[in-house]
Amino acid sequence: MAGGTILLKGGEIVVGARKEAGDILVREGRIESVHPGLPVAEGAEVIDLAGKTVVPAFADIHVHFREPGFTAKETIRTGSMAAARGGYTAVCAMPNLDPVPDSLETLAVEQAAIDKDAVISVLPYCSITKGRKGLELVDFKALKQHCIAFSDDGSGVQDEAMMRRAMEAAAREDVIIAAHCEDNSLLRGGYIHDGRYCAQHGHKGICSESEWGQIARDLALCEETGCHYHVCHISTKESVELIRRAKARGVNVTCETAPHYLVLCEDDLQEDGRFKMNPPLRSVEDREALIEGLLDGTIDAIATDHAPHTAEEKSRGLAGSAMGIVGLETSFPVLYTTLVRTGRMDLERLIEAMSTSPRRIFRIGGALEPGMPADLAILDLDNEFTIDSNTFLSKGRSTPFDGWKVRGKVLMTLKDGKAVYNNLTK
Repeated sequence: MAGGTILLKGGEIVVGARKEAGDILVREGRIESVHPGLPVAEGAEVIDLAGKTVVPAFADIHVHFREPGFTAKETIRTGSMAAARGGYTAVCAMPNLDPVPDSLETLAVEQAAIDKDAVISVLPYCSITKGRKGLELVDFKALKQHCIAFSDDGSGVQDEAMMRRAMEAAAREDVIIAAHCEDNSLLRGGYIHDGRYCAQHGHKGICSESEWGQIARDLALCEETGCHYHVCHISTKESVELIRRAKARGVNVTCETAPHYLVLCEDDLQEDGRFKMNPPLRSVEDREALIEGLLDGTIDAIATDHAPHTAEEKSRGLAGSAMGIVGLETSFPVLYTTLVRTGRMDLERLIEAMSTSPRRIFRIGGALEPGMPADLAILDLDNEFTIDSNTFLSKGRSTPFDGWKVRGKVLMTLKDGKAVYNNLTK
């Protein structure tokens, strides 16, 4: 399929907070009309979507595509193809790269790879500090037109004065600080949650305060400076409550969590690198607090934190494996199966958290309405299949969801009216 005029006919459409039957006319890459019973335009390609669901394509504001510097793990090409397969047309790529995108010159290396190989929109982050070392701020003004936001993801900014200066600069330049919150002084060599499983199996634990303590610090700084502060991959009940209270006070804060924190907890851990990520899987009480935070709007978005590693790096068990799992190709079916089909959440809220809200917060644009680019995902909500990591388009294969039976298959992803992933006829 390549541009032109397309009529998506007879599907169910998720528009905002409602579902409705209707057709979608796409012309030259943009949505021209959304309405039931649209006539077939002259020369249009008609795609019968009876029994299928059309949603605004997903946007992931937290991925790791590893290029430049670590292409054995992932590339812009393989990462963006995996994203397209998962129903995404826009992703924001974190800056833990080599070279770190901390200047126009180093950012240009990543951007060249994006321009050459990306099959969807890949929007790069720049780092908050040079080299992500926490010692010297980058030039926010020079970089802000060339990146989506600023983050030292993979490490928290340890020095409070440095984070204050970063937030002051971000407020002046009207850019987002997206923070990986982790107090290194509290880690003590830990690598899974400091909870029941950790104690029973003789592992070293990561306490919850290492996350929420730095969030508390940063929320006070955000209130002081007025910058837009976005908290990455929250995992604890305390983090949810701190952000909930801050929002009630009018603090300019948004946040995300990841699918695995909404679905799994420490009780699901196995002695396998597939279950090791940072932050770690927390307690069942933390998981329930995250779900409640998503339902009441405290948590704005769901981001995968897609973090591929080589098979060897993930083969050393919980203690020795690299931290990080992949998620782009599993996020929607896992969440749809565990949260929507069980009645915990409606489909519209899930789509809002995976598409509408991240696009709005990060000013990515896109909506299922006339005049907007035709960035759409076509889903078969009744299609049951088994997750098989051997079929992933990502180079990464490490997922705790391998072998899960799920429903909600992405059949096609359209970017500007063109199919960047198509499994509709298979």
